[in-house]
Amino acid sequence: MSQPTIEARLQRKFILMSNDAGIAAQLRAQLPRGWQMVETLDLESLGEFHDILLHRFIFLDLDTLTDDFDPQDAIRQVRMEWMLNVPIFCFGGSQDERDQARLNRADRFFERDEVVERVGQFCHQYRWGE
Repeated sequence: MSQPTIEARLQRKFILMSNDAGIAAQLRAQLPRGWQMVETLDLESLGEFHDILLHRFIFLDLDTLTDDFDPQDAIRQVRMEWMLNVPIFCFGGSQDERDQARLNRADRFFERDEVVERVGQFCHQYRWGE
């Protein structure tokens, strides 16, 4: 297993798990300089668990449900399978979806229109390494 470098650990990036191109574009437009948004619906495509740890947080769209992706499975994979404590910030979803995500140990919940406002706040909060 290769070890992440210090440079890789200091990169400012987060994961967006959504199939909503409009939200992705709005988030990308609000990113502070030096930050990168990695879009995926397959965490394993990013590598192993230690590769996920190189991301400061995850924005998870609870309204994204496809034949190959269930947001609840993504939370369970991060929390239960890999046992990672990467912050998972959910947006959208019904109250039932949010309740299930809470049980699966997601961290915070926002309305769809709030997530774009929050990206700057979270990038500032998780900017450590300056």
